[in-house]
Amino acid sequence: MDKSSLHIAMYPWFAIGHLTPYLYLSNKLAEKGHTISFFIPINTKPKLEPLNLYPDYISFVPITLPHVDGLPSDAETTSDVPSTSYPHLMTALDLTESHIEHLLRDLKPDVVLFDFAYWVPKLTRKLGIKSIHYCVINAATVGYTMVPARQRSGYHFEADFLQPPSGFPVSSIVLHVHETRLFAGVAKMKFGSDVLFLDRLFTSFTESDALGFWTCREIEGPCIDYLVSQFEKPVLVSGPILVEPPASTLEEKWVEWLASFKAGSVIYCALGSEIKLTKDQFQELLLGLELCGSPFLAALKPPIGAESVEAALPEGFEERIKGKGMVDGGWVQQRLILGHPSIGCFVTHCGSGSLLEALRSESQLVMLPQIPDQIINARVMGKNLKAGVEVEKGEEDGLFTKRSVCKAVRSVMEVDSEVGRMVRANHAKLRDLMLSEDLQRSYIDSFCRELKDLVG
Repeated sequence: MDKSSLHIAMYPWFAIGHLTPYLYLSNKLAEKGHTISFFIPINTKPKLEPLNLYPDYISFVPITLPHVDGLPSDAETTSDVPSTSYPHLMTALDLTESHIEHLLRDLKPDVVLFDFAYWVPKLTRKLGIKSIHYCVINAATVGYTMVPARQRSGYHFEADFLQPPSGFPVSSIVLHVHETRLFAGVAKMKFGSDVLFLDRLFTSFTESDALGFWTCREIEGPCIDYLVSQFEKPVLVSGPILVEPPASTLEEKWVEWLASFKAGSVIYCALGSEIKLTKDQFQELLLGLELCGSPFLAALKPPIGAESVEAALPEGFEERIKGKGMVDGGWVQQRLILGHPSIGCFVTHCGSGSLLEALRSESQLVMLPQIPDQIINARVMGKNLKAGVEVEKGEEDGLFTKRSVCKAVRSVMEVDSEVGRMVRANHAKLRDLMLSEDLQRSYIDSFCRELKDLVG
């Protein structure tokens, strides 16, 4: 191995939305000649193997999860269990500590990148290994919720989150009353091993040797500088990495269906693999898409309490949308769908991965965030960068209506409207940025240099 190359261990939280960004980063680091040991649940390994572009450099190290009461014996990732069982899964991850120590002693990596396993820095320090908390959520979310200034001002009550912490640099990020309940609820939630969620992350940030983010300074520069000042340690930025476009082709049923509509006319709506709406909000969303009058494809999970999307559709809905609307409850090829010329609008929950895919496409953004980091993502895109429009919700109850969905979609799809022109122009600038090979290359080069500086 080249003397300038590093051996890097990866231990992300057991969620596909965390595992895949870590693997995308691993591919970029392997391309530069670094060796990667990627710790992953044993049965999840085959699912990620097709995304490993450098198997000579990236080795998957299988982890068997210890038994935890309340967790199915075959459960390994958040996609295997309902959200109420995530704390049990986190407890299982915590119980791997002794196994991880054994692996680290054997593998002797230079540095470990991790996120939710807050005990890693204490372990690596004992072994003479560096640790980096590498975040797949944006820097703005961490800056708003988890910095020392927030700890000093309070983070347990709803009112605490109505104001940003002292010195927070983005004035356009303002929370609504119903959103502060979500933030306070997450802060007080025990998330594995009887540890509060924010305490787990705050310990991880403060104890690690450096922080890392799956973002870029062009979007989050002030927030990155804020984190450097708050935590007084290096903050490494990898750029927003995605794998190259998939070699597969779009399923024929979608090719045929989308081909029947003119360019930029179809609304694509998807809220990710883990978001489930209530039945009322599920129906309100679909009725809002129908109200727009444009063709649409909605890829949604069945709502809470429903066995299928078909069982939860509004009365008479299927008949009314025949030929111009589709609702699918299964997995769809999102990146390929977003790349189809017929797609003109993307209604998204603003998960980091989906948002990045959206920015690399030509479809205009309508944002319907559901959880804290998605809410901050939506404010950054909508209020700060003005590259999309957020669906209006009730200030107190947080509910959207079919009319608020329709209003947001129409505002970005109307090419000649003031809002439409603004978001299209700003989205186009961000798209050019995201697709710049020079930008991506420079971020990875910088990330590698800073890794070497950290290791010494």
